[in-house]
Amino acid sequence: MQYRHTKFWICLPALCILICAVAPCASAEEAPAQVLRHMVLLKFKDDATAAQVREIEVAFCRLPSATGVIHSLEWGTNVSPENLDQGYTHCFFLTFKNEADRDAYLPHPAHKEFGALLGPVLDKVLVIDYWTKP
Repeated sequence: MQYRHTKFWICLPALCILICAVAPCASAEEAPAQVLRHMVLLKFKDDATAAQVREIEVAFCRLPSATGVIHSLEWGTNVSPENLDQGYTHCFFLTFKNEADRDAYLPHPAHKEFGALLGPVLDKVLVIDYWTKP
């Protein structure tokens, strides 16, 4: 009986080491494929009202369902203490599965309507698209 317990305590650390060694390989294999990100930074005009800004936020959040090609959307307002924002207050972070979806989004009527709504209150916009890297 004592011999069986000794075997268990000897094998347990070896099993733990084996699991830890294999785990990174498994997670690397499960990594998602690259996706196309579309980052939009907005700076509103000084005279834009809170209601107008809120209208833009709501309208932007409707774009995924209106266009059907945006895989996901995240957004938020600047909270950085670094004072390097150059006046940009809003960041919208869109994910597309491929360039075809992004290319369908850009001329989409819902996107064009959003641009028309945004134009009168927009001071500056910065847009960057990139492919994620593992």
